[in-house]
Amino acid sequence: MDGILNINKPRGITSHDVVSIVRRTIGENKIGHTGTLDPIATGILLLCIGRATKLSRLLTGCKKTYIAEMRLGIKTDTQDATGNIISACSTYSIDEMEMLKIFSGFTGDIEQIPPMYSAVKYKGERLYKMARRGITVERKAKKVHIYSMKLISANHEFVKFEVEASPGTYIRTLCEQIGDELGCGGHMFNLQRIRIGNFQISDSLPLDVVEVLYKEGRLKDAVIPMHCVN
Repeated sequence: MDGILNINKPRGITSHDVVSIVRRTIGENKIGHTGTLDPIATGILLLCIGRATKLSRLLTGCKKTYIAEMRLGIKTDTQDATGNIISACSTYSIDEMEMLKIFSGFTGDIEQIPPMYSAVKYKGERLYKMARRGITVERKAKKVHIYSMKLISANHEFVKFEVEASPGTYIRTLCEQIGDELGCGGHMFNLQRIRIGNFQISDSLPLDVVEVLYKEGRLKDAVIPMHCVN
């Protein structure tokens, strides 16, 4: 079986967990994904199967679109809702015009410092492993590109928005950056990836359906042929 599976990753498992589940289900070891989603996140995870693994680099380089929800007033050590609270602010106010102005300021090239809770390596070791031992090291900022940001909703506690970003953008870091710009802090509360290049969430396959389709001999119909990827 060679091609691409557009999987809708559920919350609570890692991207590697998804790869492992599909490997066991279809009996194919040559499977890789094209862009990590944190356990807290849901949405599109493209799996390259068999000879299609040669397309991994191409697909990893595609821009990605997310629906993000951030919680205002609380910063965490992981920059998302899974972490420990490191600061809190209760005296702040926001309005839609202020949010739109801040979004405009984050559109284009921006710099991000990779979070300690990330897979980035420092002297051969993953940062998240160091963070779990209470170690913090200096990280170099990197340039990413935000193509667009669209406000969906906002209230005193939560802001929901759509963002189209370059590969390597940390949306949880972006949420913290927005919170810092507002002066109240913030963290990523929810995240759904809805697009990778031309692949849409509406065409994705729920993970629990993969085994059903495979047993029925219909999974091959859901696999996108290599020649359809551009």
